[in-house]
Amino acid sequence: MRRVVLPAAVLLLAGCGGEPAGPQDVTVEAGPQQVQAAPTQYCVDGEGQRYSITPPIIEVSPDTTIRLTVPEAVAENGWSVQVFDEGLERLLGEVPVDAGTTVFDEINTSDVVPPAFYLVVVEDAVEACDGFSGAWPIGFVRAGGAQGGTATEPTPSAPQ
Repeated sequence: MRRVVLPAAVLLLAGCGGEPAGPQDVTVEAGPQQVQAAPTQYCVDGEGQRYSITPPIIEVSPDTTIRLTVPEAVAENGWSVQVFDEGLERLLGEVPVDAGTTVFDEINTSDVVPPAFYLVVVEDAVEACDGFSGAWPIGFVRAGGAQGGTATEPTPSAPQ
């Protein structure tokens, strides 16, 4: 009886602590909110995979630090943060992240001009996938802003 139980326990423990088979989520923190973001694409076993997911959208206050935490494998490979408009159509900028970094908190919700925008964590291109890389989009709507609007400068008033 003991022989049957021991090998089963060993088999259960053997599956723990290994590298996950699929892509891991990115953790996003903004103020008191913490959200998990799944990838829209990722390299799995040398093949580029695309996923049909809806990225999370977080309502944030102005001047709030955004903290992004990536899986260790992504940090080892290298990554950056791309800034997009509210439709994920126009690239507004890119912020490089030092190799080996798992946590990045150098972006503030007021750093981006439009009140609605996306940050996309982009893993550096993976050679095994012929340049295909992982991508995790996260949407943000700054309080007081609305999606679909454009940032404008106030018009100076005419002297009376």
